[in-house]
Amino acid sequence: MTWKRHQEMLALRALDQRVDGYYESGDRRSMVVGRMPGPDAMELRSNDYLALAHHPKLLNVQSDSIRSRGHGLMMSGVYADASNLQRSLEKRFASFMGGEDCLLCQSGYDANAGLLQAIAAPEKPIYVDFRAHMSIWQGAKSGDALVRGFRHNDLSHLERLIKKDGPGIIVVDSVYSTLGTECPLLDAVDLAEQYGCILVVDESHSLGTHGPHGAGIVEQLGIADRVQFRTASLAKTFAGRGGIIIGSARHIEFLRFSSMPAIFSSAVLPHEIEAFEATLDIVAAGRDLRESLWKNTRYLRQGLAALGYPIGPGESQIVPLEAGPEPRTLSLRDALEERNIFGAVFCAPATPRNRSMVRLSINAGLTREQLDTVIEVCAQIKDQVDPASWPGARTAGTTGRSANTADKKAVKASTT
Repeated sequence: MTWKRHQEMLALRALDQRVDGYYESGDRRSMVVGRMPGPDAMELRSNDYLALAHHPKLLNVQSDSIRSRGHGLMMSGVYADASNLQRSLEKRFASFMGGEDCLLCQSGYDANAGLLQAIAAPEKPIYVDFRAHMSIWQGAKSGDALVRGFRHNDLSHLERLIKKDGPGIIVVDSVYSTLGTECPLLDAVDLAEQYGCILVVDESHSLGTHGPHGAGIVEQLGIADRVQFRTASLAKTFAGRGGIIIGSARHIEFLRFSSMPAIFSSAVLPHEIEAFEATLDIVAAGRDLRESLWKNTRYLRQGLAALGYPIGPGESQIVPLEAGPEPRTLSLRDALEERNIFGAVFCAPATPRNRSMVRLSINAGLTREQLDTVIEVCAQIKDQVDPASWPGARTAGTTGRSANTADKKAVKASTT
């Protein structure tokens, strides 16, 4: 056997071991994908919080744009000039969110990964809330930074890490996508300023839903000038495909030509950009939609809590049914889907092991009858899924504290 063939066989063997490990750890597809929803299914797994995905104005804007512009020029967004549709939208997003400038990205994942890849420094610390999105972890690692995870919403733990490893970049979500918990942003800003850290806030699940005009929690709290970077996915409330980074004009110019996803991915298409422009109009004037969202959220949360489901103390539109070990979550998923209720299954690596869940995402378009159906179904299956045995029910205090018990081993692994 030649040396070259020997190396090829070693590489294939290593790949086989990785693939074997995937299958031995369990069939993730069967965990995440259950029954096929029928036409009457109640879908509570979409992040379309203001129910805009089928808005006639947005559909018409996109179809008209495709007919008049086609798909535009297939090129990187770095070539966009001041007269380009992309630059116009970026300036409008920046103004809407109280920032200086904005970079439009192909997705929220690209926004987070590209931002952290560009601003990370080798061996310098990046402090990441353990429940932050995977794109943040990947971006931090791609920048060769010293990645330090801290327990969910535990700023005392974060402060201890900063004292040990020094100033760096702190990354949090305004609203966390799994548990629906909110970051204590005012305290996080104070801590970042006290120790000279850069603060990055992912507003994917608060942009469009929070604040008097839907500009997010940072703007709502009046701390836009104290947060160096904000990111957001536009595949949530804005019901499209894209992402944004908000920052100073100087920083955004740097990112435009330093973020690898921004440089090496094709630009967002013209019809998508025009749809985002129209969506901004709807979101900015969408007070009634936001009121409907919060009314629906409060009603469902109160109904599930009254039944004894441990959904945590949060108030967000994300309602976690955290059954814990995967077999229990599968039982919960099947019980819901048998009754035409479809949530989103979250399991490792999206959650710590044995902290899997079915996440229910509430939207403004749900009727009281539909919400009552969800509550009635949860009442019917209560004895079957036994919410009193779930991790949140067994732990005194908040969902955040309960989650931290499961996070400790993973955080320790990420900080050693």
